[in-house]
Order: sequence, then C-alpha cells, then structure tokens
Amino acid sequence: MNRFTPFSTAPADLGHYPEIRPKTSYFRKAYIAVMLLVVGRGLEAAARVDPTVRRIFEQMPDGFCLCVGVGPAGPWMMAKKDKKGRLRYLGWHPRAAKAHLRLTIKNLASAMRLFTFQESTAQAFNYDRFMVEGSLPQALAFMRALDRVEVYLLPKIIARRAVKRYPGNSELPGWKKHFNRIRIYLRAFFPDLIRVIYKNI
Repeated sequence: MNRFTPFSTAPADLGHYPEIRPKTSYFRKAYIAVMLLVVGRGLEAAARVDPTVRRIFEQMPDGFCLCVGVGPAGPWMMAKKDKKGRLRYLGWHPRAAKAHLRLTIKNLASAMRLFTFQESTAQAFNYDRFMVEGSLPQALAFMRALDRVEVYLLPKIIARRAVKRYPGNSELPGWKKHFNRIRIYLRAFFPDLIRVIYKNI
C-alpha cells in the first residue's frame, strides 16, 4: 500500500533542472559597441576642442588609462593620455593597456537604459548600475566630461534626458556649442576613424 510522503529523502535528480543562461542579444551588444566607439572618439575630440573637457583630463595623472564597458563580457572602450598629455581613444580591446580607472556597467540591460537615454549617467550611478575600480573622484570627473560630450553629440531634446544638468546659454553660448559640435564631429569621425578600426580588427 502506497503512503503519501510529503518530504522525499531520495537524492534530487539535478538533470531535470538544467542551468538557465540568459540569451545573448547580438543586436544590443552591437548597438552598445557602436555607442562606446562614438563616446570614445567624441571624448578624444572634445578633449582638444572644449576647455572644460580638456581641463578635466589635464588634471588626470600622466599616462592615465580609462576603460569603460559592460560586464561580464563587454563590449569595452579604452582611452589613454599619450606622452603629450592628449587623450587618445585606443579601441575596444580591454587588454590594450592597463587601466587606472575601470567603469563597468553591470549588465547589458542596464547599458541599454543608459545608452538609449532612458536614464542619465547620474541616475545610473544612483541606481548602482556601475562598478568602479580605481579612484572615485576620477570616476566622477570622467562623468562630468561624458555629460559635456553628450551635450555636443546629441540633439538638445535627447541630451536633456542624458545629462544631469543641461548647460545654459551663460555657460555654453549657442553659437559656441554649434561651432564646437561641428569640430568634434569632424575630428571624431573623419581624419583617422578608419585607422582606429583597422588597428582593432
């Protein structure tokens, strides 16, 4: 006669419970990779054109190397101050140089919220979406530079959602913003973008 036993003492058959791995979205990874490329090239260009961004990176130590990306497997963006003290975009290989500051967005979903501008960088920090390895003051200084670059690269209606505070006319006059925007786009995409992509393939 079978009796009901609420708690079985038999060993569990783990074969019926395989590990569930999240699916990789190649479209989202490709989108984030392109956005990090644009941000990296934009930072390099803005560090030469905009006095605020230039001053931020001048205060970083010589040879300062920065890595920004999405955990656990990328994509990534590397940038480094060269011997002349200018910021250079190195590419998307996280081992291209030893990073003094590494900002890792915890997962692809969080990165999508940030790079589709559903959240500003300040909100993403508040929601604990970043892991910081290195100096926290340097990380915050980088965020200020990133906000400035987004003001140049994005239309105003989108940039207002992406940055903590959109600069007013007294801080960044309209003519100067548009003039610098053209210079940053030209520097970011035309002179040696092909060379950078070729070096990283």
